[in-house]
Amino acid sequence: MDYANYDIKKLKEIYNEIKIEYNNIKSKNILLDISRGKPCKEQLDLSNNLLKLEMKIDNLPLDLRNYGVLDGLDCMKRIFAEILDVEMENIFIGGNSSLCLMVDIISTFMLSGDMGLNPWSKQDKIKFLCPVPGYDRHFSICENLNIEMIPIPMDNNGPDMDIVEELIKDDDSVKGIWNVPIYSNPTGIVYSKKVIERFARLIPKAKDFKVFWDQAYALHTLTNEFIEKDNILKLFKNYNNENMIYIFSSTSKITFAGSGISCIASSIKNIEFIKKIMSIKTIGNDKLNQFRHIKFLKNLDYIKSHMIDHKEILKPKFDLVIKKLNNLKDIGIIDFREPKGGYFISVDTIKGNAEEIINICKQLGLILTPAGSTYPYRKDLDDKNIRIAPTYLNINELDIAMDIFILSVKYVSLKKLINI
Repeated sequence: MDYANYDIKKLKEIYNEIKIEYNNIKSKNILLDISRGKPCKEQLDLSNNLLKLEMKIDNLPLDLRNYGVLDGLDCMKRIFAEILDVEMENIFIGGNSSLCLMVDIISTFMLSGDMGLNPWSKQDKIKFLCPVPGYDRHFSICENLNIEMIPIPMDNNGPDMDIVEELIKDDDSVKGIWNVPIYSNPTGIVYSKKVIERFARLIPKAKDFKVFWDQAYALHTLTNEFIEKDNILKLFKNYNNENMIYIFSSTSKITFAGSGISCIASSIKNIEFIKKIMSIKTIGNDKLNQFRHIKFLKNLDYIKSHMIDHKEILKPKFDLVIKKLNNLKDIGIIDFREPKGGYFISVDTIKGNAEEIINICKQLGLILTPAGSTYPYRKDLDDKNIRIAPTYLNINELDIAMDIFILSVKYVSLKKLINI
């Protein structure tokens, strides 16, 4: 029954029971962390054969141990081209981090400009649109470079495109928008075809406006189905916007986190621009790691099979969290959306409760992402959103963590309802 239907006497009884449980848990000195979307050991073990492969590089036409091949091995491009549904010529292979590639591109726009246009640092003000709740590291990039961030509300189809179109049409200081279009971080939303179409036909006032398309979770299903991707570059090209979009991806949550391969996909003109700026900082990224990944990942069919193995590990964890969250939802003190993929579950508490809930969890030994992290400048004006990352803990640890979370939400909600 919804807490709102209880009288004050019943609420106080429940609160007193919760307080006893709170003190009991606090005495156990628990320390658990569900703050970041890290793969667990069992997921990483799925890729251990990467470390056992016979490389056999002696008879290759190219010595992979030496400098060169700035934009990456063709076979690595082919794998990412399959993942992203683009052409090989539209791919640039980076190092281990797609986040580094994002920083490189935006820093270049800040310092040197976009292919001859005025550098952002020499313009009065630079703004980025930020769908919320969103990815905190995207926001950190903008904050570090003093780029003003404008929150854009999301619904189940993606960002509110009416607001996006209105903000960019007359303001040339709006230079870009962040996106995680498949299993968005943290909500798990998948952008609808209609929203994607509206992105492709945007008409911004700024000539150097960019759509940053972060495909961090393109294959990270929690079902046996994979999201069918359209050739997004072709779609943008249909509206003469092929130079507007930069797509980012990596194998960080496919193979080894921090030891994978990243890429950018974009128009041929943009790829040539990327090669020019990257040639200043490197003569070529780690080709031995690319070759290792080529031999291990093979093709898209194999990668999908590999990601189903990931799903088998993660699905019971997400099911556990969702089951427990539904108990809170039934009593009217949270709301959440059940994701079909990705690494997170986004929880909305009663307005004004999130920061206190996170603090109570910390007192009981459970670390969550800090309040406001899913919003620019860490400012969730409603103080209601909490991101849960179920992936890293084992199932027994996660069970304990969620019991602490459930107790903390009840504890804070009851305190507010009975004015303690």
